[in-house]
Amino acid sequence: MAVTTPQIDRTFTAPDFVLPAVDAGVITRDQARGPKGLLVMFICNHCPYVMAIIDRLVRDAKQIQALGIGVIAISSNDVITYPEDSFEKMKLLADQHCFSFPYAYDESQEVAKAYDAVCTPDFFGFNADLQLQYRGRLDASGRQAAAADVRRELFEAMRLIAETGRGPEEQTPSMGCSIKWK
Repeated sequence: MAVTTPQIDRTFTAPDFVLPAVDAGVITRDQARGPKGLLVMFICNHCPYVMAIIDRLVRDAKQIQALGIGVIAISSNDVITYPEDSFEKMKLLADQHCFSFPYAYDESQEVAKAYDAVCTPDFFGFNADLQLQYRGRLDASGRQAAAADVRRELFEAMRLIAETGRGPEEQTPSMGCSIKWK
């Protein structure tokens, strides 16, 4: 079932976390953040919405990191019901797409709950003070990738955050598969 993210709450501060990552041992929020902010992305391996944008997500993440914003992807899905989202398969996806960012596993689902994540993909863009500034979509893609020249909403928002500490006033919610809760 497709769901959309709620409106942004700029009073929300990025909760801390300690999670196993496919290539980094254990990673915390403060290890993931950059000097100008943090982008937390809830994704998974099997979601068609994530697969439609995976190459764009990797491209934009590299460019966002170059702006001084740390990037992390987190999978919180129940792997008993969705074994394609297992830690081992997360490693394969990260390798296959050359992730430049940590891909972490939230087995307890406590991090997804703390962030109030609702779907994959779900993007949380924080400024240097870890205040939420963006809760929108990557771009106009849905279950299928949008045109190649589509506006890069996430990248533009994160660039604005890196430059000013504040995200855009207008944001289009992300849409995707619901988090697969236990």
